[in-house]
Amino acid sequence: MIMRKILVVYPEERSTFVAVYHASELSFLKNIKHSDEELGQFDNISGQIEFRKAAIIAVLAENDIDISKVEIIMSRSGVIKPVKSGIYEINEAMVADLSETLNDKHPVNLGGLISNKIATELGIKAYMADPIVVDEFDDVARMSGHPDMPRRSRFHALSHKHFARKYAKSQSKKYEDLSLIVVHVGTKGISIGAHKNGKVIDVNQSLDGDGPFGIARTGSLPTKELIRTCFSGKYSEEEMINLIVNKGGYDAYLGTSNLDEIDQLLISGDEKAIFVSYACAYQVAKEIGSMYAVLEGNVDAIILSGYIFNSERFLENVTKRIDKIAPIALYPSKNDFEAIAMNGLRLLKEEIQVQEY
Repeated sequence: MIMRKILVVYPEERSTFVAVYHASELSFLKNIKHSDEELGQFDNISGQIEFRKAAIIAVLAENDIDISKVEIIMSRSGVIKPVKSGIYEINEAMVADLSETLNDKHPVNLGGLISNKIATELGIKAYMADPIVVDEFDDVARMSGHPDMPRRSRFHALSHKHFARKYAKSQSKKYEDLSLIVVHVGTKGISIGAHKNGKVIDVNQSLDGDGPFGIARTGSLPTKELIRTCFSGKYSEEEMINLIVNKGGYDAYLGTSNLDEIDQLLISGDEKAIFVSYACAYQVAKEIGSMYAVLEGNVDAIILSGYIFNSERFLENVTKRIDKIAPIALYPSKNDFEAIAMNGLRLLKEEIQVQEY
């Protein structure tokens, strides 16, 4: 049997991950690191597309991986227009939107743009699964308190859907038949969603800093204090956004968002670090409680996912507050490569239809 080859492209701020899967098996994974000097030659992030693409091609060649055998390319998701959950071909319309919303501070949109270029050269297609703008909200979830500022669905959709389906499969059930609360703690923010009949009907707007504070995001802030800070003259608009999405949470309280450094502080018994961790767990549990209300108390399971749940202390501080709600399923990892590749495999197996963007 010929194993079908999937290429996964996953750019981060100072590196580009590239993975190759043969069906469901990971056969190659490389983190291509980019120095400040290399990235500094470009005036903006869009200038990095060809540079990062060339680095991917070179690494594959160096490791004797025949890229011509790749059947499809799966990309890290990007900031595009709100879409339904699913797998989308990276077409001209998506390329245009990825280019238009390319954020100069984070290369998330580069994944789709690089993947599209490689796919075009190979004569194959590139896809994106469950991007961060998946929107399945109930209308009531959009209400914020003012019509000029509606709530938006912007969260770890890929991880939520991946772990929800994984849990459903472990129970010999369909994801679409379950009511779940899914928690995902990423390397910056935390998203907690109410999943009902295969849709995320409500979730905190974690991409923009809403909800519990995380490793680098502030979480929801006292409104008047936030307004006063915005108009204090200390920060520009750009600096305020950076403070909320990149310099809040653990980073603001402990001076680091490096997970290894945070772990060392906790292991050494640093009282401040222990209290910050306790407060984060407290807020996570509170948000889980709010999603219990959204689901009207009908919850089949609570799924906890993310590296942070490898910490017995953090796990205990969350579960002691929510273990009476529903059974708890633990996935203490963050394997976006697997989540992306498994969507690609679903596509190759024709288990899912491609959505048109």
